[in-house]
Amino acid sequence: MADLTDMSDGRIQKMEVDYSSAVDEKIPECEKLAKSGKLTEAIDSLMSLEKQTRTGADALSTGRILVAIVRMCFEAKKYDLLNDNIVQLTKKRGQLKQAVTKMVQEAFTYVDKINHAENKLKLIDTLRTVTAGKIYVENERARLSLILAKIREDEGKIAEAASVLQELQVETFGSMEKQEKVEFILEQMRLCLAKKDFVRTQIISKKISTKYFEEKDTHALKLKYYQLMIELDQHEGSYLSICKHYLALYNTPVIKEDVQKRNEALICVVIYLILAPFDNEQSDLVHRVKADPLLEEIPVYEDLLRQFTLSEIMCWRDLCSQFEEKLRETAPGSDIFSSKDEAGEKRWKDFKTRMVEHNIRVMAKYYTRMHIRRMAELLDLTEGETEEFLSSLVVKKTVQAKIDRLAGTVNFERPKDPNDVLNDWSHNINTLMNLVNKTTHLITKEEMVNRLQ
Repeated sequence: MADLTDMSDGRIQKMEVDYSSAVDEKIPECEKLAKSGKLTEAIDSLMSLEKQTRTGADALSTGRILVAIVRMCFEAKKYDLLNDNIVQLTKKRGQLKQAVTKMVQEAFTYVDKINHAENKLKLIDTLRTVTAGKIYVENERARLSLILAKIREDEGKIAEAASVLQELQVETFGSMEKQEKVEFILEQMRLCLAKKDFVRTQIISKKISTKYFEEKDTHALKLKYYQLMIELDQHEGSYLSICKHYLALYNTPVIKEDVQKRNEALICVVIYLILAPFDNEQSDLVHRVKADPLLEEIPVYEDLLRQFTLSEIMCWRDLCSQFEEKLRETAPGSDIFSSKDEAGEKRWKDFKTRMVEHNIRVMAKYYTRMHIRRMAELLDLTEGETEEFLSSLVVKKTVQAKIDRLAGTVNFERPKDPNDVLNDWSHNINTLMNLVNKTTHLITKEEMVNRLQ
């Protein structure tokens, strides 16, 4: 059966003539010429044979010739000639895809071997130019872009390095291994974070499915991914998401095997879980984390989490005296509430806010009506601050309350649905009629007993 060759324009052509024997003779001769200093003559000789193999659709022989040409240029250290030949050979009419692929793969190996920065960049630029828009060399283009981005990053040009990688959508590359795709996307995320492009980082992060990290030997990539996601969500201030990322790290086998790293991850889970605004998901996660037996190894943080699950009012002063030193100054997790940076102070204020919100929920559970003055006294806040916190929780529908400013009271009683009111009224009427019937029956019974006597 005749061999089929894929042309650069997409056409399929049969191999008409086998030039392998001619190529076997020609390449060694030309290599000797090149070593003797006659590089141009050697290349011209191979070029004439290349035309014959190309028009004869002999992809194997054409590939060998292209590789030989670029190899001779490289060995002679004629880098400008190397770049010119790569471009020239790629643009030839009806050039074979397999031959171009082999040439690009060969030239790619020279990138790391060239020590001169300018020559290396010229070769990278040439290879990226000839591979642009060609699916059959998309992997090589991606790897070249990664090398170029690393060079730009080392030069301090973060934005340029990020833009080089952003041009590529590696998730659509069918021939690239899944692991390499994930590594490439993680590098895109890292550079976007480095140039503070948080929106693009969020978009890129969605290209990775977390199910991939359930496969074997993906621990390193999983740790890198969640560290980047933590950095991203810290900027966004999404505490519950950060907690989930740390929980994913905590459940990683390599972290679980290391006691110190496991405890560090669990401490961060507890802290960010407390910092997260209250909702059904947060409440459910609190009770699931609280049930973890390994939490007993960090008793201070176990006690702190327990405080937020009790239906009791907490005092800010007592909470600070008991936990502030541990939270602010003692590792691990001390940088979360660091007093040296603005983000740490913001988290400390949010920590106080969560405590106040917890106390208001407790009050709403035990009281139906309460004076704002008394409420502010219990919360250790001014009346204005108390009203502000309460209004915020009402807007979020965490608690149900109405403030009567004239009377200075708060009513926590939930308004009843009209259907519930009617049902209660109907139930009360039925109860009353049953009592009336029972009373009537007893009276009649007594009358009958008296008559018999």
